[in-house]
Amino acid sequence: MITVHHLNNSRSQRVLWLLEELGLEYEIVRYERDAETMLAPPALRKVHPLGKSPVITENGVTVAESGAIVEYLVDRHGSGKLKPAPGTAEQLRYTYWLHYAEGSAMPPLLMSLIFSRIPRQPMPFIVRPVAKGIASKVLTSYIEPQLKQHRDYLESELEDREWFAGAKFTAADIQMSFPIEAFAARGGLGEKQPRLSSWLERIHARPAYKRALKRGGPFELIR
Repeated sequence: MITVHHLNNSRSQRVLWLLEELGLEYEIVRYERDAETMLAPPALRKVHPLGKSPVITENGVTVAESGAIVEYLVDRHGSGKLKPAPGTAEQLRYTYWLHYAEGSAMPPLLMSLIFSRIPRQPMPFIVRPVAKGIASKVLTSYIEPQLKQHRDYLESELEDREWFAGAKFTAADIQMSFPIEAFAARGGLGEKQPRLSSWLERIHARPAYKRALKRGGPFELIR
């Protein structure tokens, strides 16, 4: 039996979605973030030393990291589903987007979250203007231009294809869901990103996506 160690409002939601798309049986062990720090509880370290989610276990095997989990489940249990044929252009794109999601898209989104929260953190009154000024400078001069560059790039990649690997929905779209959900929640997807907005609507309409939300519980990204 596959066990998903599921942290609320986290990347593990897309693991549930993948399992639903593959029609696999699984069980969920739930963990809740600390209400103040928003960090995962120490109990997750008993599953994996880093104490982060997602993590899955199956027959004594522990797999961490979203991309590794996606590859493990698709290769071991997919029976050819949700993955392009080897040696095709679609397969190369598929591999690229599996790694791009966390390797390129998420770092500026995480930085945006951290620096936007700095002014709201407890600190001496005299320090607050300095911290606020530094955070604002980093956001406007570096992070926001990076986010715009990625949004524009992603929008352009969907110009002549419906899904990220090509004409068919694949696990790469599942992997890409978290950063694009984060863009929508934190930076917004406006009139200049109609293809990304349409892509989000398509994934939200998938029955497996809805089933994963029902099993995983309410899903709202940290802001």
